[in-house]
Amino acid sequence: MQIRGDKLKELCAQKGLTLTRLLEQAGVSKNAYYSLARKHSVLPRSVLAIADRLGVNPSVFLEDRPAEEQRWRSLLDEVDRISARNPHSDRDNIRHTLLLLQEPPIERLRRALTRGQKLDLY
Repeated sequence: MQIRGDKLKELCAQKGLTLTRLLEQAGVSKNAYYSLARKHSVLPRSVLAIADRLGVNPSVFLEDRPAEEQRWRSLLDEVDRISARNPHSDRDNIRHTLLLLQEPPIERLRRALTRGQKLDLY
């Protein structure tokens, strides 16, 4: 897998960024970027060796980003947006509410009813 400079510049333009600005925001030095861009493959040799031994492309067993991580990242981004609009709100309450809203309404109701039926032992 190689870095396609033209594709990267196109993506930057779509986001209204220059390549230099993108690298600054990503915390990647220009030297590091151009070093990677010159390489035949940005994947470690060990990954290439495994793929070669299996006779497959490395993309067959590599993931872009785990789905669970992506889901949490998007949830936390939403928490950030809501808390920016409501600075006095509790971030944990926002996160918890968003998690509950992802569940089917019947599950939320069932849990609330179960909680309401428990005895207060104190």
